[in-house]
Amino acid sequence: MVMIEWILVAIVVAIVGYVVLTYNTFINLRQMVKNGWAQIDVQLKMRADLIPNLVETVKGYAKHEKTVFKDVTAARSAILSAKTPAEAAKANDMLTGALKSLFAVAEAYPQLKANENFLQLQDKLSDVEQKIAYARQFYNDTVMKLNRLVLMFPSNLIANAFGFKEEEYFKVAEGEKKAPKVKFE
Repeated sequence: MVMIEWILVAIVVAIVGYVVLTYNTFINLRQMVKNGWAQIDVQLKMRADLIPNLVETVKGYAKHEKTVFKDVTAARSAILSAKTPAEAAKANDMLTGALKSLFAVAEAYPQLKANENFLQLQDKLSDVEQKIAYARQFYNDTVMKLNRLVLMFPSNLIANAFGFKEEEYFKVAEGEKKAPKVKFE
């Protein structure tokens, strides 16, 4: 009889231990997702902070390109007001398109392309873009780990019991998936 009681105690301890370990894993992953999102948010803000200087530099050379400047400004505002990964991804796509237009305008002005301030801003923007890509990768990897745990048995039982849900990935728009065309003249 004593042996059965010890076996039952061992089983209960193992189950409680598994629940505690899995719960703590959920908490850890949820915090990592929040941190990953915060890192993306910081990088998007840094990029948005570079935009006004870039726009002003280009404006000095291309005064008649008002539509491009308006689009860049609207996209920047959308980035700053985004609250969810989906909103941020959509705003990010808008800003990427607007920046492509801005750089296309810059291509038409050789003196602008040689301007030291413009070149520094371009380098900073490139650096921030790389940091955004890394932050997005980290975030999505962490979301994948959390979502897998939420969906897989038996951890899904604990997820359901404690209200853990799948998180949203930071996705790239369909248009951004196409490789750019390179053309030498």
